[in-house]
Amino acid sequence: MDPLERALRDIERALGDEAFQEGVKRAARHAEERVPHILEEHPYLRELAREVRRVKEEVLSNLDHYIEEAMESLGRMGARAYLAGDASEAREIVAGIVGTGKTVVLSKSMTAEELGLREYLESLGNEVWETDLGQLLIQLEGGKPMHSVAPAVHLTRERVAALLREKLGLRVPPGTSPEEMVRLVRGFLREKFTSADVGISGANAIAAETGSIVLVENEGNIRLVTGLPPVHIAVAGVEKIVPTLLDALKVAIVQAAYDGLYPPNYINVISGPSATADIEHKRVRGAHGPLEVHVVLVDNGRRAALRDPLLSEQLRCIRCGRCQWECPVWQHTANLWGGPSYGGPMGVVWTAITRGVEEASGLALLCLGCARCDYVCPVEIPISRILRSLKARYSKRITRGV
Repeated sequence: MDPLERALRDIERALGDEAFQEGVKRAARHAEERVPHILEEHPYLRELAREVRRVKEEVLSNLDHYIEEAMESLGRMGARAYLAGDASEAREIVAGIVGTGKTVVLSKSMTAEELGLREYLESLGNEVWETDLGQLLIQLEGGKPMHSVAPAVHLTRERVAALLREKLGLRVPPGTSPEEMVRLVRGFLREKFTSADVGISGANAIAAETGSIVLVENEGNIRLVTGLPPVHIAVAGVEKIVPTLLDALKVAIVQAAYDGLYPPNYINVISGPSATADIEHKRVRGAHGPLEVHVVLVDNGRRAALRDPLLSEQLRCIRCGRCQWECPVWQHTANLWGGPSYGGPMGVVWTAITRGVEEASGLALLCLGCARCDYVCPVEIPISRILRSLKARYSKRITRGV
């Protein structure tokens, strides 16, 4: 089925789903209220966002250099670095590390979603669990994330209770509070954390200079995913590389602020396997955390996008999801519009980068052209202009009968 036809079919169903509409409406309203308040209360965040834009532009102007530097630094810190040309190669690299018959815990990662990583590892006979609450609910529902930061934004508490009862066998009677549901999931996942062979995370940023991985979160699951299993694998697009650790921390702070979750509960910095220097101050790797850290840098269309004057602008994206919250189309469709993994205005462009312009260009037709996404983007990506370009490419293709 044509991507546009598929999206229209799914959107038509969603428009008639009152619970879906109410869930998205509530979440968008809360985000729209919180973000301006955060930026007004902490005015330095706007300057940090401008600094992040400059940093991203510097990296993208010399991306191959920074990829090479990051891989060398990761190796120097005791991590093993890989560069995957496409999604298939990335999956194979991760599968080669994981093996079969393992228990794997995942933290939320849009790059892992892009790769179809959980499903692929499951097909090889591994037991794989999402540990972000929203992403776990998506796993139980069998759907796709509906927002880059808040994946289960479309689910009401009633639907969540039903999923926990039906899919996990938890005792969740009608009227159970969200607090009690979180407590029950915490108990279920704790056993998965402690028995896992491998933990897989994404990365908000990777510092080329030090080989440090920076991850921002609120639930605390990322600390467990990256700290308890003996093997940690991080998957990240090459555009996540920034020059220094300070730059990487700025990315994490801006991402949290512009999603409306500031200050974040946790910012994690991982620089290679766990280590101790408590005997004669000699650094020895392999303490309480993972003995192995693997970092898979994913290209999958990103370096090719650098050659496109407009698509290349999207590579500055820090995945805060602010454009999604503000988009009037997204507020009715959530991530059902945008592509198979990404969604919303930025999702259409990420689909063009990772899956091809032909697949994404028809989806751009659903953009209203209001440009609200442009005004709220912390790194000033001209998303509406990119979408207009994709519309034009679609029109040319249709006109030519291709």
